[in-house]
Amino acid sequence: MNRTDRLYALVEELRAVSPRPRSARWLARRFEVSARTIERDIGALQASGVPIWAEPGRTGGYVVDRAHTLPPVNLTAGEAVAMAVALHRLGGTPFASAAGAALRKLVAVMPAADVAEAHRLAGRVHLIGDGPATPVPAVVADAVTARRVLRLTYADRSGVASTRDVEPLGYLGNPRHWYLLAWCRLRDELRCFRTDRIVSVHPLSERVDRELRPGDLDIPHERVRPLSLV
Repeated sequence: MNRTDRLYALVEELRAVSPRPRSARWLARRFEVSARTIERDIGALQASGVPIWAEPGRTGGYVVDRAHTLPPVNLTAGEAVAMAVALHRLGGTPFASAAGAALRKLVAVMPAADVAEAHRLAGRVHLIGDGPATPVPAVVADAVTARRVLRLTYADRSGVASTRDVEPLGYLGNPRHWYLLAWCRLRDELRCFRTDRIVSVHPLSERVDRELRPGDLDIPHERVRPLSLV
């Protein structure tokens, strides 16, 4: 998550629980940054006029005045795709049709540029079955969206770790796991990295120019499908 998105999300997190406080330590865990970073972000929001104050004491923290902040009115590209992934789990239930209609209504009111970015991001997500359960590290998700090369330390099924630079191309999900689809420069081929086996990950400044082509996945066509916003 970049800083602009994090600042926006911080305000919405504080709005959601207001008038209860959230500590810097709690927010740091939530957004996967340091408490010092949260304190700097809060200071920037206060300087821009957002009505946030600190409650003292052991159970204190930051509080936002809900009466003087606006709720979100549009989805970001990442939020739209997140909803599409979540709604994928409703397939086969009585609510599948209604869920699809709700997503289409939300996408319809998004700015055109955000809709285009959402479709680009959705095109990098592929699902098998009813949807995966293991989480994707935030830095991996950010790199796929921003198209940045990653340096991974990755443990194989035997627990043996190796470090390699990879070009993130998208995701593959099945009912149990998320996989990062990436061009592995160490092996010089497309590889699937199970996200719960990624020991550490560091984004590099180099951008990814390679695109994932439909025939690149060595999976029977009838078993895999791209995520769709329609």
